[in-house]
Amino acid sequence: MSSHAKPTTATVIPCLRYRNAPAMIERLCKAFGFEKHAVYADGDVVQHAQLTFGNGMIMPGSADNASEWGRHIAQPDEVGDRETQCCCIVVSDCAARYAQAKAGGAEIVDEFETRDYGGSGYGGRDPEGHLWWFGDYDPWADQPT
Repeated sequence: MSSHAKPTTATVIPCLRYRNAPAMIERLCKAFGFEKHAVYADGDVVQHAQLTFGNGMIMPGSADNASEWGRHIAQPDEVGDRETQCCCIVVSDCAARYAQAKAGGAEIVDEFETRDYGGSGYGGRDPEGHLWWFGDYDPWADQPT
């Protein structure tokens, strides 16, 4: 483990920007199973939010909050619906999470299947174009050599 990491619950926390952050926070909770930990908003502008999933967290906020940091981030539809990264969420029952995502209206871009390297998973895209990967493969578990 890196000696630079603070001993906390999760040391890597993806941050995402949304044009309609309040609606996306609700959608992420309904379709993907996140839970609200904190939401700091001024009307329809979310300055900062914290959504948890187990011991993981994401921090969504409004794309139009005019912060210096926000000007460095493009929305997927501004770059041909491409992403340079996605959030990977480790789940205990991937088939159930897949069914929840479909029932919650998530766009599935990579169907649920068992992978050659172990575990099962699927990929989805939220309504504002961000990619998500959900799987039961645990990269922290001991792997056979």
